[in-house]
Amino acid sequence: MDMANIKSVYLDYNATTPLEDEVLSAIHSALRDAWGNPSSSHEAGKKAKAVIDQARSSIAEMLNAVSEDIIFTSGGTEANNLVIHTAMKHFHDTFPNSTETKGSPLLPHIITSNLEHDSVKLVIDHFVNEGKIEASFVPASKLTGHVEVDDVIAAIRPNTCLVTIMMANNETGVIQPITDIMKAVRSKHRDPKHELPRILLHTDAAQAIGKIQVDSQELGVDYLTVVGHKFYAPRIGALFVKGPGKATPLSPMFYGGGQERNFRPGTENTGMIAGLGKAAELVVKNIDKYEKNMREVRDYLEDRLTKEFEDRVHFNGRFENSQRIPNTCNVSIRGEGLQGNKILKCTKHIQEIGRASCRERV
Repeated sequence: MDMANIKSVYLDYNATTPLEDEVLSAIHSALRDAWGNPSSSHEAGKKAKAVIDQARSSIAEMLNAVSEDIIFTSGGTEANNLVIHTAMKHFHDTFPNSTETKGSPLLPHIITSNLEHDSVKLVIDHFVNEGKIEASFVPASKLTGHVEVDDVIAAIRPNTCLVTIMMANNETGVIQPITDIMKAVRSKHRDPKHELPRILLHTDAAQAIGKIQVDSQELGVDYLTVVGHKFYAPRIGALFVKGPGKATPLSPMFYGGGQERNFRPGTENTGMIAGLGKAAELVVKNIDKYEKNMREVRDYLEDRLTKEFEDRVHFNGRFENSQRIPNTCNVSIRGEGLQGNKILKCTKHIQEIGRASCRERV
């Protein structure tokens, strides 16, 4: 085999995906035909608004939600920041005069995991360092690779206002027991003699959407983050909020022209929203096929690695009592000098990295 003529193989789809052809066509069509300002009442504005409304509906269908629950954002980082910002503000709005027994201000408490994307972890770290919140980072179990429900419940305090746990980890692929966690938090007995803050529930579903079924109702969350470029859509995002401003609080981080019902002001990016909507539509139609194909390819890769390296190969995301998203293989090769970064430097035809792309610059 002439290796010099073999094209490189891209194996970094958890970092970003290329645009699906139909998604690219939807973007082009929107930029060409729906160029008006969606807030304008004339024909050009109405055409742009119709494109946005259709995309919102498609995303809602993908998540088993209603259109009113979908708020467009610039991406997952903004969506995650918006949730944390909201939880903090809601805590203070609801309990403005609360104090601890020693008389110092009662700070909002957030529970998360040690698996989170930096758009959750670093935001929480920042506010902890500023003395604005308290936080508990629940570690993933070494036996399952996921956060244990009992550990999350044990971390709840009287001032807990948010639980945010990612749905699937981008490096190991391990799926977190979000439904069980959220159900347990909701049923947690709180002291009936004292008014306590509502615990808001959030999952960052960036790595799950387009790979497995993601049902907002089944998960039992108040918020769910959508990231387009993880499932063949452009670099734009959305936030599912169950009844925004009514059933579930949502506080804007900035103010402007009132777009997105004042929750996320700024003239909508119609072309990118159209692409996100088209990608969601394709997920609704093809998720079973997508999942089956990803699993077959991933399993084939792992079988070949096992045959080649035998007992020297170890799959870090495989746990007896856990499930993985179907596209992710996290592997180690045992042996002197076989660290991941060294192996990858020797692979001329593979585009892959040894850790999450968002951490490469750290």
